[in-house]
Amino acid sequence: MPHSLVFNFIPETPIYPEYATGRHLHALFLTAVNAVDSSLASYLHEAKTNKAFTLSPLQVVRHSRRDRRPSIPSTLQFQHRYPIQPETPCWWRVSLLDDSLFGKLSHLWLNLNSGQPWHLGAANLQITSILGTPQSIQPWANAATYAELYENASDNNRRISFQLSTPVAFRQKKYDTALPSAESVFKSLLNSWNKYSGIELPEFSTESVFPCYFNIHTEIVDFDFRKKGKSGKFIGAVGTIDYRILGDVAPETIQTLNALADYALYTGIGRKTTMGMGVARRNSR
Repeated sequence: MPHSLVFNFIPETPIYPEYATGRHLHALFLTAVNAVDSSLASYLHEAKTNKAFTLSPLQVVRHSRRDRRPSIPSTLQFQHRYPIQPETPCWWRVSLLDDSLFGKLSHLWLNLNSGQPWHLGAANLQITSILGTPQSIQPWANAATYAELYENASDNNRRISFQLSTPVAFRQKKYDTALPSAESVFKSLLNSWNKYSGIELPEFSTESVFPCYFNIHTEIVDFDFRKKGKSGKFIGAVGTIDYRILGDVAPETIQTLNALADYALYTGIGRKTTMGMGVARRNSR
């Protein structure tokens, strides 16, 4: 059962930009897992392809100018230029894709308010709440079984729209591409679904799926892997892209495509989803 969990927290000390990166947030999550299950933390750390979780970048709470209510922009902040000051409300999304992960980490959820701060670099973070169900002001919190995602998917909705909230990129042989073609997007979603759901989807083709609207641009993400001797710069697409299913397409195929689109909220799209890239969700129908 996939879960999309939003952690709300307050930094007690400044969070410096070099620590508000995907690499350090990845380490923070594994440290938190290690506190309740060291063998699971080791497994998630060492797994090359079977990383059953995704992470968002760290987000600072923004407020609407009209009523000062917290607001969630469509494009998330994936890099910070300045330190995040103490007492600044922040949030961070963690999604769990494997049915058993949520249960294995139950002690982590139960002990969130133990008074023990989490650490991000030199900063102390005090978790104030965790959201796991839909909220009017927080669209990134949710949970559903894989069966529900498939059974509730429409078999006649031919328009699918995605919000690419952090840079999305795909691996093509030896190189990366930032272009979100229908084949790349739905293949990415299908690969994750097949790996974690245990539910076989009917075979389908994206030959009848065409982009009908897009407002996207590219952004560069720097993960700062220089200490490891690697280039840390990745280029990805952010923005909105809509696809239209055209022609004589079986209802089963339409339902499969819609189920995968709904699944994007949990699994993200493309590469480096465990480090904050590829955070995406379906736009409202």
